Parts: sequence; structure tokens; C-alpha cells
Amino acid sequence: MGRPSKFDREEAIEIVMHDLWREGYASASVKAISEKLGITRSSFYNAFGSQEPLFEEILTRYCEVAADRELENASKGMPIKALFTRVLKNVCEMHRSNAEDRGCLVVNSIAGLCGEDGKLNQLMQNIIDTRRGQIEQALSWAVEQKEIPKNSNVQALALSLQTLMFGINILAKTDATTDQLWLTARSTLDALNLLEE
Repeated sequence: MGRPSKFDREEAIEIVMHDLWREGYASASVKAISEKLGITRSSFYNAFGSQEPLFEEILTRYCEVAADRELENASKGMPIKALFTRVLKNVCEMHRSNAEDRGCLVVNSIAGLCGEDGKLNQLMQNIIDTRRGQIEQALSWAVEQKEIPKNSNVQALALSLQTLMFGINILAKTDATTDQLWLTARSTLDALNLLEE
């Protein structure tokens, strides 16, 4: 049996993305997704292949609108401390527009999938490593541009910033206010000599 003629793949991906964001990957069986979309399992496999490629596609889509996406477009010569301040403000502000307190889909997925065997564990590890690499590159430019001291430990700073972003996104799932999230982020950026307002 083929997919129903009214099946909208793009809309389906959006629906599944929000379900995964709320409930996590573990709850997203082929049966559950198929029922949610009103399609047969066979139609699911025709549309998406399996859970893993669907999840990869969802993460790609999410990363295009994630609060820290500006790090992907960072370039030498731009003010790096201002970049990190802006990115962390965006991460904190995302909480204001997220009434369900879902935090970040990527961070939620990392918490749920890292340490598991298989392809998805590697996918999450790649996302972590790629983002940390982007942070390290930006910090290297900050050293070259004399925004931060020449003897700065770029690797340690990158790990600290990534941990801060993870923590902010976890706190966003609690009753912390946007102002409290920014207070946390601002204090840490200031302590790392990376705050520029």
C-alpha cells in the first residue's frame, strides 16, 4: 500500500521533530510515528527509509534554526567576544519563546543517546565534535585578533563554552527564567574573559 495522496513529507518531518523534541528518541518507534502521521508502516519506510535517516534529517533541519547556528558562519576578522555574547543571549532567549520548556533538541538527544551503541551515538558525537571545533576555531581567531590573551587555552575555553551551552539548555527545561539563564551565561562569559556587551 502506497502513501496516501495527501501525505505531506515536509509537514510530517515538522510534526515528528516536535514530538521528538518533547518526548525523546526512545518514544519514537516506527509504530508510534506511523500512527501519529496517520500512515502505514510500509508508507513510513517508503517515505523515510527507517528511524535513523529520519532522525538525521530532523537534526539537520533543527540545526538550521538552532540558537547557536551563528557559530557555523563565524569568520576570521569578526569580533569573536561579541559573537559568543550574542550566541549565548540567543540560547537564553530561545527559552522565552518555548512555552513547553523543551530545552534544545540536540542537547536532549545527546543526553538520551550518547553512550548507546550504534549509528545514532556516532551521529551525536559528530555534532558535539563539530560544534566544539567551530568554537575552538573562533577562539583561535580571537587570540590572533588580540581579543583574548596569546596564552589562552583555546581547548579548555571551548570545552567550558560548550558545557555552558549544554547547561543553559538543561536549565531551560526547569522553571528558570530567561533572566536567570542570562545571568548564568553572562557571569560565566565574564569569568572566561569572553563577554562583550
